[in-house]
Amino acid sequence: MKKLNVILAFIMFGFLLNSCNNDSTQANYPYSVSMTDAPGPYKQVNVDVMGVEITGDGGQSVTLNVVPGIYDLLQLSNGVEQLIATDTLQISKVQQIRLILGTRNSVVLEDGTPNGTSYPLSTPSAEQSGLKLQVNQTLQEGIMYHVLLDFDANKSIVKLGNGGYKLKPVIRTVETAISGAIKGTITPIGTLAVATATNLVSLETYSTNVNVEGKFLVMGLPAGKYSLTITPDITVVPALKEVIIQETIVEIGQTTIIAPISLL
Repeated sequence: MKKLNVILAFIMFGFLLNSCNNDSTQANYPYSVSMTDAPGPYKQVNVDVMGVEITGDGGQSVTLNVVPGIYDLLQLSNGVEQLIATDTLQISKVQQIRLILGTRNSVVLEDGTPNGTSYPLSTPSAEQSGLKLQVNQTLQEGIMYHVLLDFDANKSIVKLGNGGYKLKPVIRTVETAISGAIKGTITPIGTLAVATATNLVSLETYSTNVNVEGKFLVMGLPAGKYSLTITPDITVVPALKEVIIQETIVEIGQTTIIAPISLL
């Protein structure tokens, strides 16, 4: 299995996770999709990515925020991957990923010339309805999920009898969770407060607001040790005090639930 490029996904999601507020009625599931490739005997294999769509177990569909473009799969090997789509889902069960390709797909063959010879790749099924990939995931609130689309360039290129080439993608999906979360409650309920997790090594902070039910979820956390600070708005209730929990361990794919916190 190829090494997951966690850093790139966190950069793309950082602005969302550091400012995300809790919603007592709507769970959030950060999600990202990347591409990588197994090497093939070509100079280039270019795929035209137009869209990525997620389908839930109830049939509902979500179109992700995609980074459209033409990507050379042969540049995405030996652990290199390209982030192509991100979003925050409100569905907890994902059954299918649909990869939508455009018409500008091509293969470049080695023929002794400096740039090789380029041939268009016909992709009729992808153009009409997209490539449907089954994943069957059950998501956990607050955990950032990442799916890697692992192309096999060698098996995906079909030579036609007329001398042309067809793209018939052979793709393996690699599913993983790449973050953890801290979840808890405070009293008094209804207190305006901010929950901040600070990584004890990098000193990077991740914050969220405590909701009206006294609940908070700090999500998108890399694995490690954190201090957790609950800071109430003392301009509303001066008697409240800030509480610091010195060490909380976060693991990938897990939500660490801490004991209820009293601010009195």
